[in-house]
Amino acid sequence: MQRVIIISGASRGLGLALAKQLADDRTHLISIARHNNPELAAWCAQQKTSYQAIVADLALPNGAHAASQHLQEALSRFTNSHAYWLINNAGTVNPMAQSHQLLDPHAIAHALQLNIGSLMSLSATFLAHSPSTADRRILNISSGAGRGPVPGWGVYGATKAAVDYYSQTLAMEHPQVKCVALAPGVVDTDMQATIRQSEESHFPNRARFIQLHQNQQLASASFTAEHIARYLADASFGHKTIDDIRHYF
Repeated sequence: MQRVIIISGASRGLGLALAKQLADDRTHLISIARHNNPELAAWCAQQKTSYQAIVADLALPNGAHAASQHLQEALSRFTNSHAYWLINNAGTVNPMAQSHQLLDPHAIAHALQLNIGSLMSLSATFLAHSPSTADRRILNISSGAGRGPVPGWGVYGATKAAVDYYSQTLAMEHPQVKCVALAPGVVDTDMQATIRQSEESHFPNRARFIQLHQNQQLASASFTAEHIARYLADASFGHKTIDDIRHYF
């Protein structure tokens, strides 16, 4: 194989769309998600893509640990590839609540572990067990919510701000690894459906997102994935550690 691509949260939404965009006959694709999506497996077979599914719940520390162990084993089998790319895409927008309403510590811990904890664990495994001489790239899916406060997104925005900070730290520590924290914009995925179904008292901007959906102003997952895949493969990838894909539409 010429390249190994790892995608967390690849069983649906933007992660699934990215996996489909990047699948080809020169790629070994590793999906890390709670479920193995038969649609993705079938797509990879059609594209003659070598495919492996690591089934793990990254929102649990034990799940992230198991995923990292399986990823280490997978990387040990593919040591002669030209490129190794990690896309940390898995995440949750919950819990959506204003500061005085964040009373469930388990929901907060769940989001912190999934959105930033598992990202750090997978990145560490990737850095430690992929060949240092290869073209190594890490794409962390971030959000504009981490770059400016949004009422009701105290947890989500904090985790995405942490993704940005961590990405900058990683890029400083490993200048030979290209690393970017990329905001994908407003994409029509299950996450958006969750936002539209939230309580307005918990998320005051709910009406805006309902209007975006009604006016068909959400970018499709496939459209966004096409641009992200092109961005990831470009020779200039990594020149900006903090970026937004909407700058390239």
